[in-house]
Amino acid sequence: MSILAPDNALLKKAEVEAEQVVSLLRVAVSLGLLGMFYLAVAGSEIEPEHYLRRQWVFAVMTMVSYLLVGLGAFWMARTGRIRSWMVWLLVTVDCLFMLANTWVSLLNSGLPGELTFILPPTWLVPVILGFTVLRFNPYLQAYCVTFIAVGLAALSLWQPEEVTPYIVERAQNLLSGPPNIVRVTMIALGGIVLVVAAWRTRRLVHQSISEAQQKANLNRYLPVQLTARLANTGLDELRRGRRQNMAVLFIDIRGFTRWSQGRDPQQVGDFITDFRSRVQGSADACGGMIDKFMGDAAMILFEGDTAAVRAVDCASGLAKSMAEWSDTRQAAMEDAVAVGIGLHWGEVFSGVVGDPQRLEYTVFGDTVNIAARLEQLTKQEQQGIIVSAAVLEAASVAPASQGWSPLPAAELRGRSGGIEIFGRR
Repeated sequence: MSILAPDNALLKKAEVEAEQVVSLLRVAVSLGLLGMFYLAVAGSEIEPEHYLRRQWVFAVMTMVSYLLVGLGAFWMARTGRIRSWMVWLLVTVDCLFMLANTWVSLLNSGLPGELTFILPPTWLVPVILGFTVLRFNPYLQAYCVTFIAVGLAALSLWQPEEVTPYIVERAQNLLSGPPNIVRVTMIALGGIVLVVAAWRTRRLVHQSISEAQQKANLNRYLPVQLTARLANTGLDELRRGRRQNMAVLFIDIRGFTRWSQGRDPQQVGDFITDFRSRVQGSADACGGMIDKFMGDAAMILFEGDTAAVRAVDCASGLAKSMAEWSDTRQAAMEDAVAVGIGLHWGEVFSGVVGDPQRLEYTVFGDTVNIAARLEQLTKQEQQGIIVSAAVLEAASVAPASQGWSPLPAAELRGRSGGIEIFGRR
């Protein structure tokens, strides 16, 4: 799984692993109970009563059945045949296993329901609850608790016959050494299940934290919009790169080098922070991807079906945001801010270079060069924004309808003929 996979994928993987672990624990519990049952019965020198023989036969049958359920569930989980609804069925089987054994014990011994909780099967409750904890599903846990509570409450109302000295003797037998050994075994098994649950929870949390840290580290170097693509295609796919149509926007502060000379570093830093914050806000509002900040300049990319439309909107939004920032600064008796914005549409090559410790998303091609050149032309043409006819056409924008004025064709080095451009102050 990719280190940038969504959280639900991580939980899905944990659920599948949980069914394998629970199935193995179910097998271990069955074998443990069979072993302790054999030791308890084999170690008894007293001839068992008829009701105990019936109970022993039923107990062995249910434990063997439970063992088979565990083996079957493990095989299904291992081969990917487990479905979400089956988990609820398996939890129901766990609860019924305990409740059925408790009910048969009451029925065979003739004990009243008030003595339900001295029966060894009831001590399986911690084990069953531990199984459910491993699923990381609060609804499943609530169902399990409700099932057990209602079932035991119903059994506690069982009144098969009047309490007699004979029944008291049977109750005393249930508090003797062998049954107590079984109880201790069940407590130990419940503790083991909870230890496994705590270990798996800790591992899942650690894995989630590690992946979040790696994702945060990648986002230091890559635009946040690429994280979803990383999750779907992987880093190798991004490294191979691709050709695609994009809108490329450049923005640069005019006169920044001259303004920053002799300034306090803190003042310069605050100024650049404000600038970048406004650029980031405008880019986010229009679904733009900031490729990089270069001192007092930035390069923003737009891809997708509505890329050109969003790019034109972003250019307008940036110009408005910078004008408002300039007015605010002037009101505070600080220097005004002027920027130049260039925007073009065309084919680029995009991809990721570097290793996981230092990745960089790069876009290059003639389109990038033209967008940068248009930004440089804004000062010469005394325009706030210059866009190419290509981007307006891609955005289905009629220049006159949005106040774009035609400018002399831009002559670019290495190209024959000019590029049709439009400007707006």
